Amino acid sequence: MKKHTSIIKNIKKTAVLCSTLTTVILSSSLYAFDWPQAEIESDSFYSYFGQLRAGVISNSLIFHESSDIKSVDSGTIIALISEHDGDQGWFNSPLGNAVIIAHKDNLLTVYGNLDGSSLPENIEKMHEVQTGTPLGISGNSGWHQGNSCLEFQVADTKQKTSINPRILMPRIGKELELVIGGISAVNKKGTEYNFLNQQTLPAGQYYIYHQRQKTAVPYKTILSINGAIVETLSYDVLRQDNQRICVSGRKNYPVEIVYPDDQKQLLADITLPRGRVVLTVIAEDILGARRNVSYTLNVQ
Repeated sequence: MKKHTSIIKNIKKTAVLCSTLTTVILSSSLYAFDWPQAEIESDSFYSYFGQLRAGVISNSLIFHESSDIKSVDSGTIIALISEHDGDQGWFNSPLGNAVIIAHKDNLLTVYGNLDGSSLPENIEKMHEVQTGTPLGISGNSGWHQGNSCLEFQVADTKQKTSINPRILMPRIGKELELVIGGISAVNKKGTEYNFLNQQTLPAGQYYIYHQRQKTAVPYKTILSINGAIVETLSYDVLRQDNQRICVSGRKNYPVEIVYPDDQKQLLADITLPRGRVVLTVIAEDILGARRNVSYTLNVQ
């Protein structure tokens, strides 16, 4: 049996691989994977898929606290990443120590921020793994040092989309409560209209934003005009567009549109017609629970 297909030694190769780790949408009712560590409450993650993190839209699910890490499904180890593999001899891997496993249907799983001393002694000779195969213990080798927690990704290289790991794992406990507030419209010139005190605005194209929450990310946002849905943004999948991670709606939206600053998160890209317009915003969590708010606008 051959050794790993590749053992990544160069940080540039690591960055390219991480940027292209993507996956197709699978049914949210199909739990394809086990948990990569001990189960935790659904509202207890350190960082959620789709959040703004380090200036990009995060395609990782980051757990809380140190834990034993295991393979979520049977597969083949195709790569090992070391935190000290760079030519300069100092820390440079954003994932720290990591293991990448290929599964069926073009799926990859990535287990980052592992403690190097906890990796199995024979891991460089391991090839096939089964569900539950030990991969080590989460540590502080990745770029979120100080948080001894697993950075977990799921991807499909064929479709070039990253999937939200939570839709593939059994869900445990309650969800973080979604809050919809601070709704505003920003036109292409950058003029902002806050719907709390401005319900009259010119007709035209607008980005609709809400005040983003520190941790919770809506699984889906839906916006309708006069009862007709005009756009839906989903955080089950993040897509690649010109080597950039994007949220998909009617088109792909890069980070500077989804998160133009530390306060806003994109809800939709719409065109407001002249007349009386009832604008309804819906935010939905992964279990389908919804929060909504409506505004009656005078569009001139």
